[in-house]
Amino acid sequence: MKVMSILTWKPGKRDEVIKKVDEGKCPKWMKKHSYWIDLTRNRMFFLYEVRGNLKGILEANDYWTDIAEVESVPVMQENLSEPGYI
Repeated sequence: MKVMSILTWKPGKRDEVIKKVDEGKCPKWMKKHSYWIDLTRNRMFFLYEVRGNLKGILEANDYWTDIAEVESVPVMQENLSEPGYI
């Protein structure tokens, strides 16, 4: 299942958040896809995949709670080139 997490941190924590993402210390049941930094706020959008146990979403959120608030939403990719898509 793919999950989009929105991480929000206090000013001055940006480098710490990015370092934690780049360390790549993900559990084997979690696969990082990509992340985007909000240029106007202290916020990041982080796309990853959880394999197997859905408890993995909670565990993934716990990884960040020392430096950021986390909101996670299960997502799926939509095919925008599909006929009839508006």
